[in-house]
Amino acid sequence: MVSILPLEMKAATASMRGKKLVGPVNFTLETKGFTIVVGPNGAGKTTFLRLMHGLQRCAGGQMNWAVPADEAQQKQAFVFQSPIMMRRSVVDSLAYPLRLRGVGKAEARTQARECAARFGIGPLLESWAPMLSGGEKQKLSLARALIIKPEVLFLDEPCANIDGRATREIETLLKTAQAAGTRIVMSTHDMGQARRLGEDIVFMLKGMVHEHSPAEMFFSTPLTAEAKAFTNGDIVE
Repeated sequence: MVSILPLEMKAATASMRGKKLVGPVNFTLETKGFTIVVGPNGAGKTTFLRLMHGLQRCAGGQMNWAVPADEAQQKQAFVFQSPIMMRRSVVDSLAYPLRLRGVGKAEARTQARECAARFGIGPLLESWAPMLSGGEKQKLSLARALIIKPEVLFLDEPCANIDGRATREIETLLKTAQAAGTRIVMSTHDMGQARRLGEDIVFMLKGMVHEHSPAEMFFSTPLTAEAKAFTNGDIVE
């Protein structure tokens, strides 16, 4: 199977109503790893993820996957901070992305049941998805993203609105997905989580990739004063 990675961004920018939100960014998303994106509120973390995934239009510069963009789009998924629930049952929510890819209804529901069991939501299969708890919704969102076995998974602060137990469960599921071959890029405001999961860290500031380094180096010897202040818990503007 041909990989969609690396993704090479050359002077890529994202704008809205004439205001530049991110960029210019020069960044390469390599074939393996668990990338954590951090930075103060308003630094551009969410827009950066959306730009890579294609939810945000590239207003300037270049973004090049290793394959045509439409092919790359089919092999990636995105999990939002606030889970988007379909107005249907859990099992049908999980089956939906498979149905979009041409899987028959019976087979899609079989795979959905197997996936739900792996993600600890098997007992909720017939539950109405919008009625789930916050942690259950986030696990369903993650399961729905991973059921298609994406090569790349983007997550925008997926644990921001859930409790510690659900966060631990989500982190375990993400580690399992990475071990199975999924390349993960995730933003978080939780430095403990960044330390637990990150293999490399992207530090965003004022819409720019201000620093990008291996996690151990970022937390022990950050390269810039702004990154050092941020890791110390100081306010960075």
